[in-house]
Amino acid sequence: MIVRLAITIGDPAGIGAEVVLKALADPSIREKCQICLFGTRSLLEASYAHLKQQGVEDIADPQDWDIFDIPIEASIHPGKGDTASGAASYAYLEAAIARTLAGEFQGIVTAPIAKSLWKAAGYDYPGQTEVLAERAGSQKYGMLFVARSPHTGWTLRSLLATTHIPLRQVPDALSPELLTRKLDLLIDCLHRDFGIAEPRIAIAGLNPHSGEAGQLGTEERDWMNAWLESERKARPKVELAGLIPPDTMWVNPARAWYESVESANAADAFLALYHDQGLIPVKLMAFDRAINTTIGLPFIRTSPDHGTAFDIAGRGIASATSTNAAIHLAAELAALRMKS
Repeated sequence: MIVRLAITIGDPAGIGAEVVLKALADPSIREKCQICLFGTRSLLEASYAHLKQQGVEDIADPQDWDIFDIPIEASIHPGKGDTASGAASYAYLEAAIARTLAGEFQGIVTAPIAKSLWKAAGYDYPGQTEVLAERAGSQKYGMLFVARSPHTGWTLRSLLATTHIPLRQVPDALSPELLTRKLDLLIDCLHRDFGIAEPRIAIAGLNPHSGEAGQLGTEERDWMNAWLESERKARPKVELAGLIPPDTMWVNPARAWYESVESANAADAFLALYHDQGLIPVKLMAFDRAINTTIGLPFIRTSPDHGTAFDIAGRGIASATSTNAAIHLAAELAALRMKS
């Protein structure tokens, strides 16, 4: 059975159509999976024609791919996102989820959307991750960022304990129960999707210097250290390193990314406690290669780790590296699940 993937084009006023069509110019994708694009056919064809006029050569023709056409009445202009483009991107995602849950696809690759335009269109979700989890009925889910180093071949995996919430809410959102759920998800994902049965996982502290015995914050002293010790006892086959001061946790991953896997002794995965703690280092090392993977769903979901880039939409200069990597990873993970 061949892997079938649904690919949404995201906000049609952004770079979604461009990076998807550029990514699909890679002939090796057809060898791995069958693909159906979820978007508006006329907009995909217009984007293709416009980019060809600008001299873009490595780009797929939409006519060569299956398209689940979702017509929209409003006019869409590249770089000018509005409520209509926000509503369209939501409709693309909902259709892809419905067809995937119906068994037509093993995974979804999502191009970027603008959260503010979703809200303006009446869809009050923090992001695509939350919609995917709600529609799939998944109570336990997480945002795992994956990237493979072009320098050493090492794979970076960073899971966020909390995602799209204000920084001032993070300490209150964290709890032993939440961290245990995220750790369960991460260990299961490493085993099921990456074949790592006995992983080494690095866990960040919350405060500078991981609190420095309560001098720079008390969460580590009050409950996080005790939580980690209980997890170590409960998981003898998993090595849990931590709580690592946030400013030093990423030194070994950077060495593994740029220098040498062997000498870096980097962990198999990293658990960051809030959005920027996990994503600043990921984007610093792998801005155009990182992939957002939603774990805990009954199907595979990946996405390029960048936004709609309205400022360069329609100019033909958007990089499809992350989108290409997201498609390849989705195909690989879906194939592994189908074999298990």
